[in-house]
Amino acid sequence: MLQPSPAFMITARPRAIARWLFAVAGLIVTMVIVGGITRLTNSGLSITEWKPITGIVPPLTDAQWQAEFANYKRIPEYWTFNRDMTLAGFKAIFFWEYLHRVLGRVIGMAFALPLIWFWARKAIPAGYKPRLVALLALGGLQGAIGWWMVASGLVERTDVSHIRLTVHLLTALFILAGIVWTALDLAALHRNRLAAPARLTALGAGALVLLFVQLMFGALTAGLDAGYAFSSWPLMGDAWFPAGTPMMTPAIANAFDNPVVVQFIHRWFAFAAAAMLVLMAARAIRAGALRAGWLVIVLVVVQIGLGIATLLSGVQIDIAVAHQANAALLLIAATAAAHRLGSHPDALKVL
Repeated sequence: MLQPSPAFMITARPRAIARWLFAVAGLIVTMVIVGGITRLTNSGLSITEWKPITGIVPPLTDAQWQAEFANYKRIPEYWTFNRDMTLAGFKAIFFWEYLHRVLGRVIGMAFALPLIWFWARKAIPAGYKPRLVALLALGGLQGAIGWWMVASGLVERTDVSHIRLTVHLLTALFILAGIVWTALDLAALHRNRLAAPARLTALGAGALVLLFVQLMFGALTAGLDAGYAFSSWPLMGDAWFPAGTPMMTPAIANAFDNPVVVQFIHRWFAFAAAAMLVLMAARAIRAGALRAGWLVIVLVVVQIGLGIATLLSGVQIDIAVAHQANAALLLIAATAAAHRLGSHPDALKVL
């Protein structure tokens, strides 16, 4: 009797899983964009309760809207800045925070449900289940971090903690990079059933670490509203660093809590991160990853241009949101280039 070959007994579907993960990555980029709009429109504190299940249903009646507005009126932000806000104005800021939270739930379902399906179908290749479960767990943690961030602005502050906002954004971007890296590993496995997962090279790690440091200072800049401190380039006012800037003690606190210092670091550390990213991109291009390498270079140039434009425009919302969106795209491209450098030659394909 004829026996099926091992090839026909394989149920793993690495390409299908890779495509699913790329789709989730696209949702996360959308989430980052909406999060930026939420921050820039000062909408983040409009929903003062965390209801992971029932919160999916927005206010539907006038009484429900009045109740939500009454909750908002209890927090310091309302009494300090928005005492003349109308219900219509409240609905406008509520929209962005609600959309941000709904997207979080959509991403969670878009990750969890297909994961369960692939698992039940025995379609997940060997060795990838722990990584996918870890990414799912990080997604759940991200939801909790989001509420931890919002809660910081409900009692004593008139905005959320910039430190918590930074943790929230960096966690989202770390998940994004992890999903893209895993999808690229699975795409390589589809091309070659013997392909091993890519390793992170020293150059790739260095470039990604510097990019994350720059992203951290970008988040701190947003959280401190430090982008409004000086709207000139390349000088800050009439000096490279404004004289008479009040400094904090200990000195290290200035790098995280002083808006002027944070903007200064974010301005100039960008070029160190850019140099390392371009070096990595050049190596990736020589290794055959033409699209990923050149995309990194183009996005680095665009990102610096958008950063300068954000300052010169006085943090105009559309430009600032484009700056944040491009940062997420740059991270994806940098992850692809770093993955290419760490891939086994037999698994490679021009990215």
